[in-house]
Amino acid sequence: MSTSVAPQPVLEREALSPLAARLVPYAFARNGQILVAHQRPEGVEVWVSERTSDAALAEVARNLGALTAVRLPADELAQAINQAYARNDGSAAQIVGEVEGEVDLSRLMQDIPEVEDLLESEDDAPIIRMINALLTQAAREHASDIHIEPFENASVVRFRVDGTLRDVVRPKKALHGALISRIKIMAQLDIAEKRLPQDGRITLRVAGRPVDVRVSTLPTGHGERAVLRLLEKDAQHLNLEALGMGPDTLDQFDKLISRPHGIVLVTGPTGSGKTTTLYASLSRLETTTTNIMTVEDPIEYDLSGIGQTQVNERIGMTFARALRSILRQDPDVIMIGEIRDLETAQIAVQASLTGHLVLATLHTNDAASAVTRLTDMGVEPYLLASSLLGVLAQRLVRRLCPACKEERVEDGRRHWHPVGCDKCGRSGYAGRRGVYELLVIDDAVRTMIHHNAADAEILAAGRERGMRTLREDGERWIASGLTSLEELLRVTGGA
Repeated sequence: MSTSVAPQPVLEREALSPLAARLVPYAFARNGQILVAHQRPEGVEVWVSERTSDAALAEVARNLGALTAVRLPADELAQAINQAYARNDGSAAQIVGEVEGEVDLSRLMQDIPEVEDLLESEDDAPIIRMINALLTQAAREHASDIHIEPFENASVVRFRVDGTLRDVVRPKKALHGALISRIKIMAQLDIAEKRLPQDGRITLRVAGRPVDVRVSTLPTGHGERAVLRLLEKDAQHLNLEALGMGPDTLDQFDKLISRPHGIVLVTGPTGSGKTTTLYASLSRLETTTTNIMTVEDPIEYDLSGIGQTQVNERIGMTFARALRSILRQDPDVIMIGEIRDLETAQIAVQASLTGHLVLATLHTNDAASAVTRLTDMGVEPYLLASSLLGVLAQRLVRRLCPACKEERVEDGRRHWHPVGCDKCGRSGYAGRRGVYELLVIDDAVRTMIHHNAADAEILAAGRERGMRTLREDGERWIASGLTSLEELLRVTGGA
């Protein structure tokens, strides 16, 4: 057996073969820092890094014969390994055929295998492999949710990508119960209880990335349905400019979150990116000289240098109770995941009046209606007028797929429209960007809040001072060809 194990640098490499890569298990490739890139008659080509051990090279040579090693930077090799083992040939749609051929589902109830990464789980039972494939594919496609829904004759699995749902696979109805049971086992739920809703959590790693999965099950007429919310716990990409905030809005918002005390609210419907904006805001603050603490449900990103507290209502750890405790921890800045009730709102107001900066989210359709929402909860207008600094309303518009978008001339104006291709899953869109409406509370607006002014009056006052509505802010994305007019109207309702 001849072996050439001297790593050699190359300027151009041939694209790796995923079939060759799978000649060795993922765990061995990752831990040994070695990737089988090609299998040829004269031997195999492996990619290595400076961290690759002689033992790993010798083991591959012993099993596969002659080899030639090509040296890569360690981070480039790690990325290549993840890509090689996360190819579409392991997608959920293709594994479904294999799973449906299984008539014995008894292995479903076996112990959960102790694996560090989902990509290591290829040799487990078919149902387990299917669940792992669904989670891996969803993470790869940046899906925010997985829906597993039972109907009369079939089960449907759908992903929510860029805010819209699309079908992924349709397993036979006979498999639905097994899929739900497996998910319950992973989330440590009661698999015997099928009459009541249940909530749980799965913590795992997919292709080296930590992912937190919130699980919700609900009984329906045709069986239990499950919705899995995927939360990637990597906060390195949180950036207000990258999220799409315009320079002038960002400048005003920076001034608000730099104030020593007061309340700054971020509003919008579910799924509009409010929490992500708050995280990005916290990342702009100085953590070494400032005590920043959060109350969240759940903790969606791990932020370095920030104290994060998770709400758990089952044991009485509510937003209000956590806030009261946090105020005894000498905080400078407090982030509240959501103001849901009067008690939480009152504590937030009192905290802002006693020298703390409070950042929080609220469910309202625009910036001006946040004032009415809080007064309707029971917050006194004079207290709100004294504490509120500004309200940022936001939405997320889908970006047109750059590979297939089409330009047309309509009424003398050029517009871009979605077409659909393989790269965007035939949707015509890929990724999202934010549109924003920032209401800054000055003395005149503060007086209006104190006198319980209507939403329309506060909105008019804001626009007189240069505030752009959501629709007006979105016009910049239409002008640049990033999104379409129909998409902007869809998310803003013409606001």
